[in-house]
Amino acid sequence: MIIEIDNILVSEDILTEEFCCDLDACKGICCVEGDAGAPVTLNEIGGIESALDDVWDDMSASAQAVVDKQGVAYTDRDGDLVTSIVGGKDCVFTCYQDGCCLCALERAYRDGRTAFCKPISCALYPIREKRLSNGMTALNYNRWDVCRDAVRKGRELHLPVYKFLREPLTRRFGDDFYQKLSAAADMLAAGKDK
Repeated sequence: MIIEIDNILVSEDILTEEFCCDLDACKGICCVEGDAGAPVTLNEIGGIESALDDVWDDMSASAQAVVDKQGVAYTDRDGDLVTSIVGGKDCVFTCYQDGCCLCALERAYRDGRTAFCKPISCALYPIREKRLSNGMTALNYNRWDVCRDAVRKGRELHLPVYKFLREPLTRRFGDDFYQKLSAAADMLAAGKDK
Protein backbone atom coordinates (compact mmCIF):
# COMPACT_ATOMS: atom_id res chain seq x y z
CA MET A 1 0.00 0.00 0.00
CA ILE A 2 1.13 3.54 -0.79
CA ILE A 3 0.23 6.52 1.40
CA GLU A 4 0.29 10.05 -0.03
CA ILE A 5 1.37 12.89 2.24
CA ASP A 6 1.94 16.35 0.73
CA ASN A 7 2.68 14.98 -2.78
CA ILE A 8 5.07 12.42 -1.32
CA LEU A 9 4.24 8.78 -1.89
CA VAL A 10 5.28 6.70 1.12
CA SER A 11 5.58 2.93 1.00
CA GLU A 12 3.67 1.25 3.83
CA ASP A 13 6.85 -0.68 4.70
CA ILE A 14 8.37 2.52 6.08
CA LEU A 15 5.60 2.59 8.67
CA THR A 16 5.44 -1.12 9.44
CA GLU A 17 8.93 -2.61 9.02
CA GLU A 18 11.35 -2.37 11.93
CA PHE A 19 14.96 -1.21 11.68
CA CYS A 20 17.76 0.14 13.87
CA CYS A 21 21.37 0.36 12.74
CA ASP A 22 23.67 -1.89 14.75
CA LEU A 23 27.16 -0.55 14.10
CA ASP A 24 28.69 -3.00 16.57
CA ALA A 25 27.43 -5.88 14.41
CA CYS A 26 27.70 -4.54 10.85
CA LYS A 27 30.83 -2.39 11.28
CA GLY A 28 29.41 0.20 8.85
CA ILE A 29 29.61 -2.07 5.83
CA CYS A 30 26.98 0.00 3.96
CA CYS A 31 29.66 2.65 3.30
CA VAL A 32 31.81 0.00 1.62
CA GLU A 33 29.46 -2.40 -0.19
CA GLY A 34 27.64 -1.59 -3.39
CA ASP A 35 28.67 -0.58 -6.87
CA ALA A 36 28.34 3.21 -6.62
CA GLY A 37 28.66 5.98 -4.10
CA ALA A 38 25.83 7.60 -2.14
CA PRO A 39 23.34 9.65 -4.16
CA VAL A 40 23.93 13.40 -3.77
CA THR A 41 22.38 16.63 -4.99
CA LEU A 42 24.22 19.60 -6.49
CA ASN A 43 23.60 21.54 -3.28
CA GLU A 44 25.08 18.70 -1.24
CA ILE A 45 28.16 18.65 -3.46
CA GLY A 46 28.67 22.30 -2.52
CA GLY A 47 28.29 21.41 1.17
CA ILE A 48 30.71 18.52 0.84
CA GLU A 49 33.25 20.69 -0.95
CA SER A 50 33.00 23.33 1.78
CA ALA A 51 33.66 20.63 4.40
CA LEU A 52 36.52 19.01 2.48
CA ASP A 53 39.34 20.82 4.29
CA ASP A 54 37.85 19.76 7.64
CA VAL A 55 37.76 16.05 6.74
CA TRP A 56 40.78 15.77 4.43
CA ASP A 57 43.11 14.37 7.11
CA ASP A 58 40.47 11.78 8.10
CA MET A 59 40.39 10.39 4.54
CA SER A 60 42.73 7.67 3.29
CA ALA A 61 45.53 8.57 0.87
CA SER A 62 43.75 6.60 -1.87
CA ALA A 63 40.51 8.52 -1.21
CA GLN A 64 42.40 11.81 -1.38
CA ALA A 65 43.87 10.74 -4.73
CA VAL A 66 40.40 9.93 -6.11
CA VAL A 67 39.04 13.31 -4.99
CA ASP A 68 42.08 15.09 -6.49
CA LYS A 69 41.46 13.30 -9.80
CA GLN A 70 37.64 13.34 -10.17
CA GLY A 71 36.23 15.46 -7.36
CA VAL A 72 33.88 14.53 -4.51
CA ALA A 73 31.18 13.13 -6.82
CA TYR A 74 30.62 11.63 -10.25
CA THR A 75 27.73 10.55 -12.47
CA ASP A 76 27.16 6.80 -12.19
CA ARG A 77 26.01 4.44 -14.95
CA ASP A 78 22.36 5.24 -14.16
CA GLY A 79 22.98 8.96 -14.66
CA ASP A 80 22.77 9.79 -10.95
CA LEU A 81 25.20 12.03 -9.05
CA VAL A 82 26.94 9.96 -6.35
CA THR A 83 29.87 10.36 -3.99
CA SER A 84 33.19 9.24 -5.40
CA ILE A 85 34.40 5.78 -4.43
CA VAL A 86 37.77 4.11 -4.00
CA GLY A 87 38.54 0.89 -5.85
CA GLY A 88 34.92 0.35 -6.86
CA LYS A 89 33.83 0.01 -3.22
CA ASP A 90 34.55 2.43 -0.35
CA CYS A 91 32.97 5.87 -0.35
CA VAL A 92 35.84 8.39 -0.33
CA PHE A 93 34.55 9.69 3.01
CA THR A 94 34.88 6.40 4.86
CA CYS A 95 37.29 6.35 7.74
CA TYR A 96 38.00 3.52 10.12
CA GLN A 97 38.04 3.49 13.89
CA ASP A 98 38.24 0.38 16.08
CA GLY A 99 37.42 -1.85 13.11
CA CYS A 100 34.30 0.15 12.18
CA CYS A 101 33.75 2.11 9.02
CA LEU A 102 32.54 5.63 9.85
CA CYS A 103 31.66 8.67 7.78
CA ALA A 104 34.34 11.36 7.96
CA LEU A 105 31.74 14.01 7.11
CA GLU A 106 29.39 12.97 9.91
CA ARG A 107 32.23 12.65 12.41
CA ALA A 108 33.45 16.18 11.60
CA TYR A 109 29.88 17.47 11.93
CA ARG A 110 29.40 15.80 15.33
CA ASP A 111 32.75 17.21 16.46
CA GLY A 112 31.58 20.71 15.50
CA ARG A 113 34.23 21.06 12.77
CA THR A 114 31.78 21.53 9.89
CA ALA A 115 28.19 22.60 9.24
CA PHE A 116 27.58 19.84 6.67
CA CYS A 117 26.55 16.49 8.18
CA LYS A 118 26.41 13.97 5.32
CA PRO A 119 24.29 13.37 2.21
CA ILE A 120 20.61 13.04 3.04
CA SER A 121 20.53 9.75 1.11
CA CYS A 122 22.91 8.31 3.73
CA ALA A 123 21.00 9.76 6.66
CA LEU A 124 17.67 8.44 5.33
CA TYR A 125 18.88 4.91 4.67
CA PRO A 126 17.13 2.37 4.45
CA ILE A 127 14.66 4.80 2.88
CA ARG A 128 15.40 5.62 -0.75
CA GLU A 129 13.96 8.80 -2.24
CA LYS A 130 13.06 8.95 -5.92
CA ARG A 131 11.76 11.89 -7.92
CA LEU A 132 8.96 10.76 -10.26
CA SER A 133 8.25 12.10 -13.75
CA ASN A 134 4.95 13.60 -12.52
CA GLY A 135 6.82 15.81 -10.04
CA MET A 136 5.97 13.72 -7.00
CA THR A 137 8.51 12.10 -4.70
CA ALA A 138 8.42 8.42 -3.75
CA LEU A 139 9.90 7.06 -0.52
CA ASN A 140 10.58 3.33 -0.49
CA TYR A 141 12.07 0.96 2.04
CA ASN A 142 15.22 -0.60 0.57
CA ARG A 143 16.02 -4.12 1.72
CA TRP A 144 19.72 -4.98 1.65
CA ASP A 145 21.24 -8.12 3.11
CA VAL A 146 24.11 -6.20 4.73
CA CYS A 147 21.47 -4.62 7.00
CA ARG A 148 20.14 -7.87 8.43
CA ASP A 149 21.59 -6.95 11.86
CA ALA A 150 19.69 -3.64 11.73
CA VAL A 151 16.46 -5.48 10.95
CA ARG A 152 17.09 -7.87 13.85
CA LYS A 153 17.83 -5.01 16.26
CA GLY A 154 14.82 -3.03 15.03
CA ARG A 155 12.56 -6.02 15.72
CA GLU A 156 14.06 -6.47 19.19
CA LEU A 157 13.35 -2.80 19.95
CA HIS A 158 9.99 -2.74 18.09
CA LEU A 159 11.26 0.36 16.28
CA PRO A 160 9.60 1.15 12.93
CA VAL A 161 11.77 2.59 10.16
CA TYR A 162 10.06 5.99 10.28
CA LYS A 163 10.69 6.33 14.03
CA PHE A 164 14.32 5.29 13.68
CA LEU A 165 14.72 7.95 10.98
CA ARG A 166 12.75 10.75 12.66
CA GLU A 167 15.60 13.28 12.60
CA PRO A 168 16.62 12.88 8.93
CA LEU A 169 12.98 12.66 7.79
CA THR A 170 12.26 15.90 9.63
CA ARG A 171 15.44 17.52 8.27
CA ARG A 172 14.54 16.55 4.72
CA PHE A 173 10.75 17.04 4.65
CA GLY A 174 9.93 19.15 7.73
CA ASP A 175 8.20 18.57 11.05
CA ASP A 176 4.70 18.93 9.57
CA PHE A 177 5.38 16.06 7.16
CA TYR A 178 6.78 13.91 9.96
CA GLN A 179 3.71 14.54 12.16
CA LYS A 180 1.43 13.52 9.28
CA LEU A 181 3.58 10.43 8.71
CA SER A 182 3.25 9.49 12.39
CA ALA A 183 -0.51 9.99 12.25
CA ALA A 184 -0.72 7.76 9.16
CA ALA A 185 1.25 5.07 11.00
CA ASP A 186 -1.10 5.33 13.99
CA MET A 187 -4.16 4.99 11.74
CA LEU A 188 -2.62 2.04 9.94
CA ALA A 189 -1.84 0.32 13.25
CA ALA A 190 -5.34 1.03 14.58
CA GLY A 191 -6.85 -0.50 11.43
CA LYS A 192 -4.77 -3.66 11.81
CA ASP A 193 -5.79 -4.02 15.47
CA LYS A 194 -9.46 -4.26 14.53
